[in-house]
Amino acid sequence: MAVVTGCGITDDGEQEPDPLLSQAVRARTDASTATALVALAPDLAESLTTISSERTAHADALEAEIARAAGATTSYTPPSSTTTTAAAGEGPTVELLRERLSQSQRSAAEVGRSLQGFRAGLLASVSAACAVETAVLLP
Repeated sequence: MAVVTGCGITDDGEQEPDPLLSQAVRARTDASTATALVALAPDLAESLTTISSERTAHADALEAEIARAAGATTSYTPPSSTTTTAAAGEGPTVELLRERLSQSQRSAAEVGRSLQGFRAGLLASVSAACAVETAVLLP
């Protein structure tokens, strides 16, 4: 199995991370937070399951694009330990997920404005979905 690091070469020859990489990590973190919250907020289980599914799909699409751009012929392997939770001893909260989704929305929009074509559209779609998840699924 090949591992794609998602890097580009700068003018001075140094590698810089693919701008989609941080977005994929955010998506995986949001998905795992939503999944963890299902047991803690059963009244929101349907919405949280939808958010988890959508953010997993975002991560999958972002990772596929990273691999495609890097010329990988095998599947992308995400960095280990992409999930983070609240400070040690604290569990995730709906408010934490809401804030993470808002941050993901803003970050995807910001990075998307610096890209072109499919990549810009992909991040615009991710940003829009995060806005809907925050406003509609977690009112």
